[in-house]
Amino acid sequence: MLIKVNGEEMEVKDGSTIEEVIELANAPYSPGSILCLIRGKEELEKNISKYKIKTNKGSIIIELTDEEAAAPLVELWKENYSLFDDLNIRWSTPSEVAIGPIVTDLEPTPDEYKYYEGDVVLSLSSFSNESTHLILIKENVSNVYSVPPFNKGIFARVIGGKKTLDLLTERDGVINVEPIIERSVTTNTLSVSDLDIVLEEGNELYTYVSLDIDENSPVCAEHLFSLISGGKVKVSFDSNSFLGFYELQGIDKPKEDLTPRRKGTVTVRNEGIGVGRVYVYRENRVLAPSHTTVGHITNGMEIIDIAKENDFITVISEQQRIMTLNTTQAEANKLLDSLGIKQIRDGVTDDDALIVSQTPHFTLDILKEGKVFTKGINKDELCTIELTDKAPRSKWYLEKLTGLAENPIGSLKVHFAVPGMKIVIFQGDAANAKGLIPENVPKDIVKAGEIGITNMAAKNVGLIGVRFEDNSEFGPTAESFAATNIVGKVCSDFEILEKLKDGDVLYVTQFMPEA
Repeated sequence: MLIKVNGEEMEVKDGSTIEEVIELANAPYSPGSILCLIRGKEELEKNISKYKIKTNKGSIIIELTDEEAAAPLVELWKENYSLFDDLNIRWSTPSEVAIGPIVTDLEPTPDEYKYYEGDVVLSLSSFSNESTHLILIKENVSNVYSVPPFNKGIFARVIGGKKTLDLLTERDGVINVEPIIERSVTTNTLSVSDLDIVLEEGNELYTYVSLDIDENSPVCAEHLFSLISGGKVKVSFDSNSFLGFYELQGIDKPKEDLTPRRKGTVTVRNEGIGVGRVYVYRENRVLAPSHTTVGHITNGMEIIDIAKENDFITVISEQQRIMTLNTTQAEANKLLDSLGIKQIRDGVTDDDALIVSQTPHFTLDILKEGKVFTKGINKDELCTIELTDKAPRSKWYLEKLTGLAENPIGSLKVHFAVPGMKIVIFQGDAANAKGLIPENVPKDIVKAGEIGITNMAAKNVGLIGVRFEDNSEFGPTAESFAATNIVGKVCSDFEILEKLKDGDVLYVTQFMPEA
């Protein structure tokens, strides 16, 4: 049987399940994500009411009428609109533009009717069904168009592209006619997650969303790369006009490329409440200075249109993120060589040295410069930490401060360290720490290796500390227990921390338990 997978036709055996088809097509898909299943093209198109007539001078948008008298013409149009592809403008006058001809089984009438600007008519020129033309009315007019006996031949109205209509002459032509698939249409299709569903002849399956990165927004584009780095994203909010992804909310981002937010546009909020949120638009919206454009959906808009809050969506980028952190110098060299990027090793340069920073940091800047500095350290100098969900605000604060929210390796700068005191305190960010209410405060004892953050109960809010031995009096930042939030623990050897001095930088990575 013939089906479509992500827009491409393929032949599969009868009774094939979604899981079998995904494997056969090698289609991108992350387990747990939703899929869009359309039960055949006919089911989708019966709900479509708008069409785009693309010409060499621009596009014209028409909307089908819901007048009952026009039903036979609407049905004929839906079955035959593609016949107008590649046809010429047959004639153009101050009152009308005609496209055609095509052959239909309509019968003409000899009556004269009044037509109004924007009417779209099927006309049988010379009273012949072999000379059926599409007439787009430019101004009010009375005429005998040899129309069929349905609604004066009117089946649609021009709702966009009137300037294009005025530009067309007999020297111009139609490139193609295509239906406009809106969210109101795709919501009539199925959002599925059951891979055991058996597909049928004519089904269309969409498994993933792909996007094209905006090259004029290098900082915010990297933010988007971070969001989709796991291969799927969770919808935080859905409305008629957009989907919102709020996982990285609160991370400040600059104004970069500002464009109108057309359907399929991806933006990052760059100021105000919700800074750092990512949005994908289901409908056209005007340009907003608070939204930096970071990309555009190139495939899978059908999934965007049906997704709901808390759904997971498989997302891939057409551009590869260049991220060398947490790889060895040798591994980075292999990756960069394949991309034609020159690697300049810094710090520890041995093949097995672990990369902890790259300069430039952003993918688009690296591609622009054609080179990148990769700083390495010995692997035993990397500190592994495990964060707890019992202190969500503190956890998010630490992830933002270190850079772990967006990168596989982050860093902390030493604020205070004295050999022999069995404690190290790292610099914080008082501005970002303002909302650190007491959470997960210690009760009787702080254990060696626990990571503490000073909360709002003390003036040094935001400082981060670790003790190398148990203490029953003060927290890891030398504050009282009431002013201490325990956010996690150090998993690696304390010896790394005991060697630190004021001003040193500690590189950290987050331990992720296996699912």
